[in-house]
Amino acid sequence: MFAGVAPRYDLLNRLLSARRDVSWRRQAAAALALPAGSRVLDLCCGTGDQALAVEKRGYQVVAADFCLPMLALARGKYRRLRSRAGRRPPAGLAGDTLQLPFAAGSFDGVTVSFGLRNLAQLDDGLREIARVLHPLGRVSFLEAAVPDNLLRRPYLWYFTRVLPAIGKLLSDRGSAYTYLPDSVLAFPQRSEFVALMARSGLGCGGWRDLSAGAVCLYTGHKEQTS
Repeated sequence: MFAGVAPRYDLLNRLLSARRDVSWRRQAAAALALPAGSRVLDLCCGTGDQALAVEKRGYQVVAADFCLPMLALARGKYRRLRSRAGRRPPAGLAGDTLQLPFAAGSFDGVTVSFGLRNLAQLDDGLREIARVLHPLGRVSFLEAAVPDNLLRRPYLWYFTRVLPAIGKLLSDRGSAYTYLPDSVLAFPQRSEFVALMARSGLGCGGWRDLSAGAVCLYTGHKEQTS
């Protein structure tokens, strides 16, 4: 499904979020609050936008995804960054979040943007993220959410009716934009997800609502074991 939507993925992200996704990714990168030069892993990297936001914070970034067409688009962005700005771009590689090809404690931080709800086993993915972090390494997760305020009903109407219709109009893989609301509605929300983080070894978790609760920014760190 993601391979099929890859060519128009960025366009639809900007359109369906009214370009708010750019700001969300910047905030997720800033929330890591790590020293410059820290080693950060961006998982489910897609076309690479979150990895680039993290790289702009001065971190050394590795971006991974197991959808090869998405990863190819990300690598194209990274090559253009190298030629245009002369900066060290993120390293893009194929990798499954449920079985990462990295040693334990390899990274100072991990980011995931709008990818956790796509994992076949969410708890296994969180434990794998905790494994590759060094003790007290930080995480920053962006995930679509359902507002728990007065916007809940109009949001659900837009999310379950209007958004899939736009996706079908602009993409020949319109079913992906039916999957989108279904997967968001099935994802654990706010305190429920923070509790799952804690059970997976990612403690001191918290969340911040963005865009009136349509998106949540989750943060935490790997618990230090004795």
